[in-house]
Amino acid sequence: MDNYLFCLVFSAANSIFFLLHLTRAKFRSTEVISYNFPPCCNLKQRSLVNKSPSRQQVKILLCRKHRLWCTRVHYRSASLGLSNKNHLFLKNVHYGEGSRPFKAFEGFNDGESKVFTENYNGYVIGSDDDVESMSESGESVTKVLIPVLPDESNVESGAPISSCFWEWKPKFNVHYEKSGWENVNCPPLLFLPGFGVGSFHYEKQLKDLGRDNRVWAIDFLGQGMSLPIEDPTSSSKEEGITAGKNFVWGFGDKTEPWASDLVDSMDLWRDQVRYFVEEIQIDLHFNSKVIGEPVYIVGNSLGGFVALYFTACNPQLVKGVTLLNATPFWGFLPNPIKSPRLARIFSWSGTFPLPESVRKLTEFVWQKISDPESIADVLRQVYVDHSINVDKVFSHILKTTQHPAAAASFASIMFAPQGELSFREALSRYTCHMNNVPICLMYGKEDPWVKPVRGLQAKKQVPEAPYYDISPAGHCPHDEVPEVVNYLLRGWIKNLESQGAVSLPLRGDNMEMESVQNSIAKDLEFMREGSNKSVIVRFFGSKFSLWSRIESYFKSRFGKLEAKQ
Repeated sequence: MDNYLFCLVFSAANSIFFLLHLTRAKFRSTEVISYNFPPCCNLKQRSLVNKSPSRQQVKILLCRKHRLWCTRVHYRSASLGLSNKNHLFLKNVHYGEGSRPFKAFEGFNDGESKVFTENYNGYVIGSDDDVESMSESGESVTKVLIPVLPDESNVESGAPISSCFWEWKPKFNVHYEKSGWENVNCPPLLFLPGFGVGSFHYEKQLKDLGRDNRVWAIDFLGQGMSLPIEDPTSSSKEEGITAGKNFVWGFGDKTEPWASDLVDSMDLWRDQVRYFVEEIQIDLHFNSKVIGEPVYIVGNSLGGFVALYFTACNPQLVKGVTLLNATPFWGFLPNPIKSPRLARIFSWSGTFPLPESVRKLTEFVWQKISDPESIADVLRQVYVDHSINVDKVFSHILKTTQHPAAAASFASIMFAPQGELSFREALSRYTCHMNNVPICLMYGKEDPWVKPVRGLQAKKQVPEAPYYDISPAGHCPHDEVPEVVNYLLRGWIKNLESQGAVSLPLRGDNMEMESVQNSIAKDLEFMREGSNKSVIVRFFGSKFSLWSRIESYFKSRFGKLEAKQ
């Protein structure tokens, strides 16, 4: 059986190395066009072309000759701000080795503009000239101005964040961050992170959404800052010291009593979230409770699956669930409750201590995937916009890999059994249809891991759920385009809290939705660090069908061919 385990680990390692090889492949040169307009200007443009040598990344945005109206609305005062006008051209995106930041690009050209002083209270900017661009399929796209994020240079502009620890069980210390504790009558939000990251990945949500909500973000056990505070194993001899690195924690030959049932699995994380939502404890800021009431739960990648799994098992604790590029599967080994006979075939399933064969290979694999260059390669793959500074994310991930229990926890996660419910079961049978828990789907279109088809499959299972297709955005839209995700989250929650009195974000009126077969695209614009950013978001309503999406795809392809001619 040890030989079988070795083969299983080796197979998993092979897959990891293959992914690393792909991410380390030299990135092709790309050209990105971004425009930085003054907060209130009238700019004349003929056409915009965003092209890349990669066929999968070619995007052509055609604009009729028209005037584009743009303005900057400050979130609190809704007043106009002014900044220098410039046209930014970005070309040949490359990322250096090690821990260098993703640098912004240079090269500026001025555009013809005219400054105005008229105030706008709404988000959709209009004038005598229609403000619209053309989507890939040739349809007109209304421009929508959305709020900016809190200014990082001004500490008081965003909600303060507190870093806390909660002892779930003896030696099981869970790290979490919170904001907005003064908003006692506002909806509570809980964010669940993806694999390999933690609550730090939701800093932009904590600072922004914490201004008008109570917000929590949690680290799963075995990840982030929720790694063991003590060695879960003991040994009579020194173990696991290789190449100058200490892998002692978790690599002993005897399990400590408190860790006898510890497996970093889907079931553990589901229970961890349940107790975190239910638990009452002394807390000076949140009036003696962690959460203590039903929440809106949001999860990215692995966190999306856990959010859905938790919701399916505990619908009474959830007001609504939002999936951000949720991974549709997790785990290799069968669940012992769902498939007890099959599970008995495997002699080890993520418990401590690790078998000798798994231990040795884990050390070898861990040295490769925890290497700073490997971490940088992965970040470069999942973030579409390489101008985003991910130094903080990189530093947090690197710090986690240096924890003495990180390697053993990684092995436990990789060999933990699957959850009792598959993603499909949790989504269809248990969540939306049986328990009537609202679901919202937000997917970055350019995600290289969770392809758009995964989001469309989820939409097909729950056709009543709103689906937002965000482009350009990769695997982590909440960190790459937080302005967009925060705007959509706020609107979706307001729609539910008002019982439908407030319309869903970007939905439009009934006539508009019917005319486009219940699918509509909007061009969301926002200011970031003095630059104007633009993201296309397509909304799919309750009448969505996979066939209409395929039809839209072919229309976009024909539209590109006509544009080339």
